[in-house]
Amino acid sequence: MPHPQLRVTNQDREQVVEHVKAAYAEGRLDKHEMDERLHLAMTARTHADLVPIMNDLYGTRPAYVPRPPSYHAPAAPDGGDRVGAAASHLFGLLGLFIVGPLLMMVTAGRTSPYVRKHAVESLNFHLTVLGATVLLPITVVGLVLVPVVWVVGLALCIVGGVSALAGTEFRYPLTIRLVK
Repeated sequence: MPHPQLRVTNQDREQVVEHVKAAYAEGRLDKHEMDERLHLAMTARTHADLVPIMNDLYGTRPAYVPRPPSYHAPAAPDGGDRVGAAASHLFGLLGLFIVGPLLMMVTAGRTSPYVRKHAVESLNFHLTVLGATVLLPITVVGLVLVPVVWVVGLALCIVGGVSALAGTEFRYPLTIRLVK
C-alpha cells in the first residue's frame, strides 16, 4: 500500500466505489450508508481518506490495495473473472443478447468488479443494437443497414470476449451507455 498521504487517482476512487456498490447490493449497507461512503470516496484526496471506507467492510485485512504510483496498469483478474467477463460478451452468439449480460451482471458482477464492468459494457452495447434495429427500418437506407449492424455486432461480441479472456479492457464503439 502506498504512503497514506499520496494523492489518489480517479481509478483508485472508482475501485472503492465499486466495492461500496457491491456491499450495498449484497445488503451489507443501507442506502444512507452507501450514499455517505460514496460521497467520502469521491471527495477523498489521499489514500488515508479511502482506507476507513473499506476497513469496516472487509475487516482489518487490507481489502483495498491500490496499485503503486509508478505502475499504472490494473492488476490482472484471475481466470474465473476472465471467463465470466468473456461469457457476458459471448452470450450474444447464443442469442442471449440482453439476458446473458444481465445475468452475469446480477450474479458474478456482485463479487467481481471486472466481470461487472464487462457485463455492463456488453449489456449497453446490446441495448444500443436493439434500439438501432427498431429505429433504423424507418428509412430505406436504415433498412439496408440493419443486417450490417447485426454482423458488426456479432463480430464485436467475439472481439469483446477475446479481450476479456486476455484480461484487458474493452469498450464497444458507438454505444449509448444507459446502464452504469
